[in-house]
Amino acid sequence: MSEWKAKRFWKEAQVVEAEGGFAVELDGRPVRTPLKSAMTLPSRAMAEAVAAEWDAQEGEIKPVSMPVTRAANAAIDKVTRQHGEVAEMLAAYGDSDLLCYRADSPQELVERQAEAWDPLLDWADATFGARLIPVEGVMHAPQNPRALERLAAPVHAMDAFRLTAFHDLVGISGSLVIGLAAIHEVKDIGTLWRLSRIDETWQEEQWGIDEDARAQAAMKESDFYAAKRFHDLAHAA
Repeated sequence: MSEWKAKRFWKEAQVVEAEGGFAVELDGRPVRTPLKSAMTLPSRAMAEAVAAEWDAQEGEIKPVSMPVTRAANAAIDKVTRQHGEVAEMLAAYGDSDLLCYRADSPQELVERQAEAWDPLLDWADATFGARLIPVEGVMHAPQNPRALERLAAPVHAMDAFRLTAFHDLVGISGSLVIGLAAIHEVKDIGTLWRLSRIDETWQEEQWGIDEDARAQAAMKESDFYAAKRFHDLAHAA
């Protein structure tokens, strides 16, 4: 027996004002989350992006082609209900931040990491008063608890929609500092993606390209860009 799959049943997706924000209706019926919650979105721009994804569906509905809708579902059904736990999990990246674990050789890689990552650590210190200390090797070295508290504060202050985006920015890059730099637009998102891939780029230069690894990296890059877009939509006009 073939598995039942949802198919398009509406003619038009429209953005409407709703209590607390904006909603999307399909022929007058409101879009709801998988847990049947009202999909109330924080900005018209995000609602328009969701509506565009629904309007783009032809025949079978393909959630994989609807990144804004999926992220909004996650924000409402998951992150809103577990905000403190999610924020704490992401803030914990500061104690093992990618930018703090450096190679001890070869010298070219050591210098490349320092040139790429030191300015971001300097920015975090100047912005949040949080100095993270880099170490050589991969063994965990605890950071100053005071610095970690200062980096955690802006994470806990995010609303559910921004925290949802931040989850992917940090999780994909492996760096709390890169995630914060992305939402503060310290550098463009493409540059930050490349800075998060210093080690992988070095390995490719030494040993050649692994096609499977390259394909996985391309998927992560797409998700990284989508997370930044979702964050921007969350506080757009």
